[in-house]
Amino acid sequence: MLIQRIAAWARLRSPWILHINTGACNSCDIEVLAALTPRFDVERFGILLKPSPRHADVIAITGPVTRQAAERIRRVYEQTPDPKFVIAIGSCAISGGVFQDCYGVIGGVDKVIPVDVYVPGCPPRPDAIIYGVVKLVEKVSKGG
Repeated sequence: MLIQRIAAWARLRSPWILHINTGACNSCDIEVLAALTPRFDVERFGILLKPSPRHADVIAITGPVTRQAAERIRRVYEQTPDPKFVIAIGSCAISGGVFQDCYGVIGGVDKVIPVDVYVPGCPPRPDAIIYGVVKLVEKVSKGG
């Protein structure tokens, strides 16, 4: 019981994020990286970018889901330990964006894995991405 409370406290105070780009124009990727710079400094909130799904709590996905990326996204989602959360960042990750009618694009991330928070925009600003992470932490703290 005590260990579970400590783990929940740590998860709320320090979300570790794995960023996945599924093949968009890289504008959302630049904004995600801009949120990590000293100007926005998300590390002061405990938000860290992790290179491995086995060390992450949150998967942040940018770009539309292509046929090639769909299975890889599912595999990364399965490799992430429970409880895991997903943030769809940008119009492409939400609906496919400008690529939605292309032959190789399935659509948004929610067609492949469940999404907890959507951050709209093309591209969304770094403060909007940080706001999305804050909303995710609030959702988790309320148990939803």
